[in-house]
Amino acid sequence: MAAYAGGGLSAVDVREAAAALSLPAEAFGNDPAVEMLWAMKAHQHAEVYGNLISAVDPKFLKLTKADDQIYTEFRKNFKDLKIDVLDPEDLKSEPAKEKWRPFCLQFDGVVEDFNYGTLLRLDCSKGYTEENTVLATRIQFFAIEIARNREGYNSVVYNRAKEASSS
Repeated sequence: MAAYAGGGLSAVDVREAAAALSLPAEAFGNDPAVEMLWAMKAHQHAEVYGNLISAVDPKFLKLTKADDQIYTEFRKNFKDLKIDVLDPEDLKSEPAKEKWRPFCLQFDGVVEDFNYGTLLRLDCSKGYTEENTVLATRIQFFAIEIARNREGYNSVVYNRAKEASSS
């Protein structure tokens, strides 16, 4: 894949990457090119989401058609999960994985690409940095970010951006 003069991917490269990323993981093994494409796609998603919650009051955002269902099920299953600052163990430990698995699987066919790898901020008052990011499934990202939006935790990002633009 060749980059255009601006340093990014051309439209053809993006289509090829999207086609490659839609194939089952078993088709690739540990192909470094695919890992790079995934990382680029995950980074782009994180950048878009960060810009979105900086530009629009997160309390009013709708991330999926199933936001209400995702939020209801998330808080039913994880009512005590601290979401402003996540502990990676609440996502990655074996007991956590056992609890998350049935939650995630119920969204197969409801949320497109529900099990894709996505970057998730640990501390929602901070941006996407290496130290503040963990790999999660797309449905975990949606569940936690929908809850952060509805419960007002992401407002700090929006308010900070609003203050910066007015000064």
